[in-house]
Amino acid sequence: QVQLVESGGGVVQPGGSLRLSCATSGFNFSAVSMDWFRRMAPGKDREWVAQSSRFEPMTFYTDSVKGRFTISRDNANNTVYLQMDTLKPEDPATYFCQRATASGPWGQGTQVTVSS
Repeated sequence: QVQLVESGGGVVQPGGSLRLSCATSGFNFSAVSMDWFRRMAPGKDREWVAQSSRFEPMTFYTDSVKGRFTISRDNANNTVYLQMDTLKPEDPATYFCQRATASGPWGQGTQVTVSS
């Protein structure tokens, strides 16, 4: 079955960096585009952050993270990454990865906190 396991979150100061990872299994990773989403607060909808197209090297970003976040993928290891630089106070959230156009299942996410 499909499994998505996010990791790499933590506490960082404004302007700092984190690298998130999402290890996947149960589907043909290289054949699908992969997204990162974030949920800013419990009960709020997840918002789309970035996509790594299956047609590498195409990537897409929401405007608020363009120039600061970089999505990448390792097809040999079925893993997608999100390099987050110049983190801002508005970036804290639980971050999730997901197959593009899929509605689930979702992993547990990884928490990012930006605090001085």
